[in-house]
Amino acid sequence: MTKRILIFLLVVLTTGWSAAYGEDGSQLWLRLDKVSNPTMITGIKGTAMTELQTYWKGGPVVLKRQKGLARDGYTIKSLGGKTVIAAANDAGLLYGAYHLLRLQQEGQPTDQLDIREEPFYDLRILNHWDNPNGTVERGFAGKSIFLNPDPERMKLYARANASVGINGTVLNNVNAKPEALTTESLQKAKDIADQLRPYGIRVFLSINFASPIKVGGLKTADPLDTEVVGWWKNKVNEIYQLIPDFGGFLVKANSEGEPGPQDFGRTHADGANMLADVLKPHKGIVMWRAFVYAPQSPDRANQAYLEFMPLDGQFRDNVIIQIKNGPVDFQPREPYSPLFTAMQKTPMMVEFQLTQEYLGAANHLAYLAPMWEEFFSFVKPASLRAMAGVANIGDDTNWCGHHFAQANWYAFGRTAWNPSLTPKAIADEWLAQTFTNNPTFVAPASKVMLESREAIVNYMMPLGLHHIFAGGHHYGPEPWYAPRGVRSDWTPPYYHKADSIGLGFDRTTKGSANVQQYPDELCKLYNDLNTCPEELLTWFHHVPWDHKMKSGRTFWDELCHKYDDGVHEARHFLAVWDGMKTYVDKQRFDEVQRKLRIQARDAEWWRDACLLYFQTFSHRPIPQDMEHPVHNLDEMMKFRIPISMYENPESGYNK
Repeated sequence: MTKRILIFLLVVLTTGWSAAYGEDGSQLWLRLDKVSNPTMITGIKGTAMTELQTYWKGGPVVLKRQKGLARDGYTIKSLGGKTVIAAANDAGLLYGAYHLLRLQQEGQPTDQLDIREEPFYDLRILNHWDNPNGTVERGFAGKSIFLNPDPERMKLYARANASVGINGTVLNNVNAKPEALTTESLQKAKDIADQLRPYGIRVFLSINFASPIKVGGLKTADPLDTEVVGWWKNKVNEIYQLIPDFGGFLVKANSEGEPGPQDFGRTHADGANMLADVLKPHKGIVMWRAFVYAPQSPDRANQAYLEFMPLDGQFRDNVIIQIKNGPVDFQPREPYSPLFTAMQKTPMMVEFQLTQEYLGAANHLAYLAPMWEEFFSFVKPASLRAMAGVANIGDDTNWCGHHFAQANWYAFGRTAWNPSLTPKAIADEWLAQTFTNNPTFVAPASKVMLESREAIVNYMMPLGLHHIFAGGHHYGPEPWYAPRGVRSDWTPPYYHKADSIGLGFDRTTKGSANVQQYPDELCKLYNDLNTCPEELLTWFHHVPWDHKMKSGRTFWDELCHKYDDGVHEARHFLAVWDGMKTYVDKQRFDEVQRKLRIQARDAEWWRDACLLYFQTFSHRPIPQDMEHPVHNLDEMMKFRIPISMYENPESGYNK
């Protein structure tokens, strides 16, 4: 035996096969080896049986139907030397099969099982922001996987979704192009639906509200016009002839220039109900987005509440109002959207963003399950009908641009299945399947994941700051951005309001009165500068620079320390990863290491740009007991990132 072979075997024995052979992340968390001698799998034939015959290494499994379980629910029990998976439908059997395979990957015992699982939400859906030309809005992982669908890629996409319980996908951008409803596009959607159906996944489409004009050639898209209603009926019938299990429509209307019923003097309810009526005979639904705001609004955070609360109770029962988790726009930290506790008569669903539009694109490690847990600490899961996640998926080899960004796709599915699962439990599951189940790796890597979102808040926008990103993209800092001709609510000064007195947006009863949209207890809490949680301080208050914080520091000093803490946390993540080299294959180790180095440098950029800029208003020194900025403000203000590079973080601007 040669010395080279001995070294190879030593590496395999001590670090595992994946560390000896490089991996590219293309298999996501489904790194399952095919079995050479399949176990006996009996009972209901279908996708569940195929998956187990291909990958299950344990004893015999029986798949059977069982009444009394919720839709998609299942039981797994060890009985007489066999494992019995029972469910009411094929999807439940498939979810049970993936649960069993997950235990196998994690190295958990599988001989004494007694498991019962039922999904918390019936609809667990991904929203793809994919365009007809293959680009992906806020996509940082290449082009659309639906442009020229590769059968093997689509199969793995379907398997990945089913493995975490995702059962629906919107194929196209909410900023929908009218051609999404042409016969040619619908045929393409049918082909995709046919590939996803065996895995329990239904397809949905985003629609352009003006489609009757732009596709149908009508003179109006007025939802109360009989000719318009007739056009939609015919189009919906065409869709269901092609896709019998089509799920329905996602609609962005009268927001950011998109057409909607208000263009014709009608309400959101008028538009949503018309579509709901034509879909109802087919059991389809309308997901109507509440992301609306107008340039003349004195506080963008107030807009959705003002438009939708007067309509509470006026929507059909197959309309679900889809609301972003926060009232502005997927910020690293926001309070929850007040619509969630205000609307009492209308079905609602939450929209989370998996793609890191405001969290470092595909360069920063940002595990978002802690953010969602924070949301659910205010909004009761039972008050919602469904969960939607804006996908972070593209045709990059590793699907999501950053190996750790895959965790948000995984965590979304697991959270939509069971919102009470802890972020740590989900992170541990994902790490064990995606890298190794060695606890010496899982424990520190999980800790980094759990701390990552708070670190990003610290080095980007601590203490309630929000939306101070560069003009034209949402990657780096540009709190000074306010060119002439740009609407004010697209500029950072609209949100941070920095002046010689202090920093922050006054949303108290003396300001925009946004606090009054929240329940009385929270309104009172948020309205008082001395009781408002410090992590939301500048969201609700214009805070004086010398305001005393809980730490005993002034607000200015606390702001400085928060930014500096974020920088040190980002550096710490890199140091932890550097110690994981023996547990991870070389390719993925190197790729994650390079991303973490970018993140550490970006954290310095954020700290220096923001503190040096805000210092021009505070006129206070940077505290001596922290690291001082290493850049100059004039250098920061001259730095620009081309938008094309923001959309493709691998293109080199920050290497």
